[in-house]
Amino acid sequence: MAWLDDRFDDRRDAGRALGEALAEYAGRPDVIVLALPRGGVPVAYEVAQRLGAPLDVFLVRKLGLPGHEELAMGAIASGGIRVENPAVIEQLDVPEHLVRAIEARERPELVRREQTYRAGRPPLDVRGKIAILVDDGLATGSSMRAAVQGLRQRGPAAIIVAVPVAPREACDELAGLADRVVCGATPEPFYAVGQWYRDFDQTSDDEVRKLLAGSPR
Repeated sequence: MAWLDDRFDDRRDAGRALGEALAEYAGRPDVIVLALPRGGVPVAYEVAQRLGAPLDVFLVRKLGLPGHEELAMGAIASGGIRVENPAVIEQLDVPEHLVRAIEARERPELVRREQTYRAGRPPLDVRGKIAILVDDGLATGSSMRAAVQGLRQRGPAAIIVAVPVAPREACDELAGLADRVVCGATPEPFYAVGQWYRDFDQTSDDEVRKLLAGSPR
């Protein structure tokens, strides 16, 4: 797909396009591709294939507002990281105890998925590496912010955020956290990530496991 000309067929189509945008990192032994499950895994799989890089997951869970779960109050990531979305919290006057309660509910699922997806394999060591964080798109960017901050604690040489599609303001905000941000398309107006895919069916746990098992580590 040419950027902005049309929608992606599916996540793997988007991953192939994103892989081309990241072609300068191909064949480098210091590059690791990390996917945000679940939707980011098919995208990242194609990126890793194009670059000849190992693939792993980096777990993030959105903290959705009760009754409006698609509205993110923030997110949590591996390593005990929590990132809040101040605009939502302040505008809706969300109390701290509610944010903590949602975090307590979501963190066991984060741990479960980490164990399930890797099937007993340890996480890849990112120390001194160029870590490319991949998702299928950005909306508010809260999940990706949590991922960047959590990953930074593990000592990578650089963190590159790479997504096929996102609103320009989300990309600009992440530029202050990551070492580089690659947003393939930044269409306006931007309503939702799914509108830029013909097939945006939910990625299953089984698909995540199969893609990870089929990628070199």
